[in-house]
Amino acid sequence: MIATLKFTTLLLAVVVCRATQDYGYKDVEEPTLGDSQYGSLWPLPQKVQMSTVAFKLSGVSFQIVDAKESSSGASCSLLQNSSFCCLSTDELSVDSPVAVLKAPKVWGALRGRGHGFYKSINRTEIQDFPRFTHRGLLLDSSRHFLPIKVILANLEAMAWNKFNVFHWHIVDDPSFPYMSRTFPQLSQQGAYHPYTHVYTPSDVKMIIEFARLRGIRVVSEFDTPGHTQSWGKGQKDLLTPCYSGASPSGSFGPVNPILNTTYDFMAMFFKEVSTVFPDAYIHLGGDEVDFSCWKSNPDIQKFMAQQGFGTDYSKLESFYIQRLLDIVTTTNKGYMIWQEVIDNGVKLKSNTVVHVWMGNKFEEELQKVTEAGFTTILSAPWYLDYISYGQDWQKYYKVEPLSFNGTDAQKKLVVGGEACLWGEYVDATNLTPRLWPRASAVGERLWSDKDVKDTNDAYSRLIQHRCRMVQ
Repeated sequence: MIATLKFTTLLLAVVVCRATQDYGYKDVEEPTLGDSQYGSLWPLPQKVQMSTVAFKLSGVSFQIVDAKESSSGASCSLLQNSSFCCLSTDELSVDSPVAVLKAPKVWGALRGRGHGFYKSINRTEIQDFPRFTHRGLLLDSSRHFLPIKVILANLEAMAWNKFNVFHWHIVDDPSFPYMSRTFPQLSQQGAYHPYTHVYTPSDVKMIIEFARLRGIRVVSEFDTPGHTQSWGKGQKDLLTPCYSGASPSGSFGPVNPILNTTYDFMAMFFKEVSTVFPDAYIHLGGDEVDFSCWKSNPDIQKFMAQQGFGTDYSKLESFYIQRLLDIVTTTNKGYMIWQEVIDNGVKLKSNTVVHVWMGNKFEEELQKVTEAGFTTILSAPWYLDYISYGQDWQKYYKVEPLSFNGTDAQKKLVVGGEACLWGEYVDATNLTPRLWPRASAVGERLWSDKDVKDTNDAYSRLIQHRCRMVQ
């Protein structure tokens, strides 16, 4: 199955690529189109030396062999099966009649392999490594169900742009497409359709393997206690009943944090999730919890008084999150959380990864989170679901993730970032052309040196890179 899927075609808009195409845009300084000395390299490597001497490539004689000193050898299926290119590794040299690729780890070698055949290639010396270790992309499969072929196509595009983390926001309020073996009723009742709009265990396994072969981790997100309306359709008594005066209103709010059955369910559910998704981390969400339903519920009010929480419902949220973190800790997984969790004062393990997403004054949030000693990833300036007329890639490209006040030690805690494409207005028909090449700008920002910020040079390389992805 994997062998046939690795040739998945990028579902990009069918257009004619012209280097001089005028897109017409407002409120953005127009880049100047010219030839980059780096050709069409994207993202730009750390060090490049290119000669004008060009070598012709022949598909007849072209072959890949392992050097005698290679520790991988022909038995390394990860390299033998790779047929895609992300020119990046520790060292790459192209000279007649061979190209030599050196990397201390398999992932570096993987990203240095060739994708298809070029007609010619210049004599080249490249030394390369990523600026940030976490280069992620979030896709939301709850607001609109994303067919597997769309996810696979975008994993392929991620590899072309050196992204290495697929943050799968797999469930949310609108739908629960994840098919749980332990609680099958969650998707049976909570998915848009119990058979056609779900991800089966074999689907999930295939996506994880497809990503792994491209050097991409899959980090699943199961966001609670908010964003859980779809959970409640299949799991009785999980959500909090809302009240109108003295009577239930018939609607439900966040996860009910005062019932022992809630934590019994979460323990069983996340035990399963920890075995299905092999990554060392699970994203636990924790954002945008609406307290109004909790405030209306008399049982919640009584519990608040017993606990001495007064009327501070962020303390109730912290109570829930703390118990959830204890549950996940038993699975030997690390966890990532949205920034509200730390903003509300939850006690966190030192290895927690805090995800900064709020756009207003994110530099201050980075300063606060890193000052507290937490590993941090940034998404606030890279919400790609917000679109504007013309070439808005430039505003994503110009972001400097470390432009906050802090010590060198604090800035080392920012391990990277993620571009996010939330699904309210995105489905299979428009996801790929909306995402690319806009996400490519984030890819270069997270990979290349901080001094790589010439938008004119980037524009020249990006339009060629886009054409390459379309092809």
